[in-house]
Amino acid sequence: MTKLFATRLALVATMAMLVSPAISAQQGDEAPLPSKPGKPINNGDVLSGELNAMKVRDGKNGKRVPMYQITSEPRRLPAPNGLCNLETGPETFQLVTSSDAQATQLKSFVGKEISVKVDEIACASDAGQMSEAVITKWSLIRKQ
Repeated sequence: MTKLFATRLALVATMAMLVSPAISAQQGDEAPLPSKPGKPINNGDVLSGELNAMKVRDGKNGKRVPMYQITSEPRRLPAPNGLCNLETGPETFQLVTSSDAQATQLKSFVGKEISVKVDEIACASDAGQMSEAVITKWSLIRKQ
């Protein structure tokens, strides 16, 4: 009987040692501090990040067209857009291509780090947009 009691006591003690750090860690959780808004980005500034490509349906005729997006650190847009109703500002930026030449130029950089000079930027406003911000006028910066 003593051996059975000792075995059970050892089992309970081991379980208490394993569970108590987890319980104390949960009780010590505090609300995380809010993140700081991203660095400002203005017209003429350079935005760098990884280029992604997606196929989306065109609003005019429903045809699938490529959409290019840069994923970067959070940025703060010029007034009145600011943080685009996000806590830290947009992290995904859609590149709107104005010609087939721009689309062809971006196609070869998909999955790679690129830099673009931003000439016109705004928060995403249309329901079908996959990015948080839209760059309508831009130019690719060649890396040496």
